[in-house]
Amino acid sequence: MADHTFDLVVLGGGSGGYAAALRAAELGSRVALIEKGKVGGTCLHRGCIPTKALLHSAEIADSARDAEKTGVLATFEGIDPERLAAYRDGVVARKYKGLQALIRARGITVVEGFGRLVSGTTVAVGDDVYEGRNVVLATGASARTLPGLEIGGRVITSDEALQLDHVPASVAVLGGGVIGVEFASLWRSLGAEVTIIEALPHLLPLEDEAISKGLERAFRRREIDFRLGVPFRGAEQTDAGVTVALENGDTIEVELLLVAVGRAPVTGGLGLEELGVELERGFVATDERLQTSVPGLYAVGDIVAGPQLAHRGFQHGVFVAEEIAGLAPAVIGDALIPKIAYCSPEVASVGLSEAAAVERYGADAVNAVSSYEYSLAGNARSEILGTNGVVKIVRVAGGPVVGIHLLGARVGELIGEAQLAVGWEAHPEDVAPFVHAHPTQNEALGEAFLKLAGKPLHAL
Repeated sequence: MADHTFDLVVLGGGSGGYAAALRAAELGSRVALIEKGKVGGTCLHRGCIPTKALLHSAEIADSARDAEKTGVLATFEGIDPERLAAYRDGVVARKYKGLQALIRARGITVVEGFGRLVSGTTVAVGDDVYEGRNVVLATGASARTLPGLEIGGRVITSDEALQLDHVPASVAVLGGGVIGVEFASLWRSLGAEVTIIEALPHLLPLEDEAISKGLERAFRRREIDFRLGVPFRGAEQTDAGVTVALENGDTIEVELLLVAVGRAPVTGGLGLEELGVELERGFVATDERLQTSVPGLYAVGDIVAGPQLAHRGFQHGVFVAEEIAGLAPAVIGDALIPKIAYCSPEVASVGLSEAAAVERYGADAVNAVSSYEYSLAGNARSEILGTNGVVKIVRVAGGPVVGIHLLGARVGELIGEAQLAVGWEAHPEDVAPFVHAHPTQNEALGEAFLKLAGKPLHAL
């Protein structure tokens, strides 16, 4: 009879789950990883990786259209959906193969099937029971829908969008968050007419307002339409298309409607309520060390309220594995989790927006908030790349940097330095002496730090 006793049982093989499994195995634990689909979860198979692969193809399409501006004689002849899909699937397949090899090398037992909690330390998969000293819940999230709006046919979520075998002629995107703006950007680059519908006043409404407004200007230049501050009323579809109705009486006729209104935690059917696991709006309630209300049971990633980001889930997984091993890892708060929207232009941020910083610090005159926006128009590398944008740094006057916000092509690659500055509570005066290589977009961060340190060179 197989031995189903482990040091750690992980339920869910996405970013949070496999990170917990890998780190626990590295620390000497015997680990079982239970996954009903493919290890790698949404991020690898239905989210981050395939989406970003397609966004790279979209960037190449835009580069082909603009090639003559750089002296390169090239033309954009269109999209080959079959090769586009093959490229996307090839990237995913190679990453999946690499992840499987890592898991095998660490001696982790992978169990295929749907797992359900029997106790705080026991998971049943069919007739088999897997027991651990601890269990980590890492079941992730699924596309959220709206009441009365049925998914099917020409009304799709990001899951169906990634499997389309053609580029739609026209799309309405319901939701101006990260998923919405990424798909809008992707489809526009591939030739579709796109309209975004967002009930809040701005695209990417959780970002600093200056960045959101800058993205809106960029999308206008790209002829991406958007309706802001107007709630969605309903949609009717026919064999020919979808009619989208807004609360202000407007209607939009499109081929497809993408519902991108966020993601809901996958916590149903896991036996949580029966065990008395505390839930809040469907999310698993935990303390700051990701321990649930049931001893021995931890939760990580998208089922824990906060930013639903693969790298947050990954960090959660590592943290819990080290916590169980008694290493007492430092807690990383959600404010220090970097965020990136891979639209064109990209948006990246870490820390507090200016409005949030004013709310937190502004009441005290001594700790007033100041900020500076450095235009990428002054950055040589950005000029070469042909991107507009901005670097915005928010600081407490006389104190540390509390937020950094970026808009422009490839600015997601700058978020590492930004996170270090915010995470280490650096003052602009601490960073200003550092040498930023020339010509790089990193220099834009350097210029903004110089300005806030009182010694600007290229900034006015």
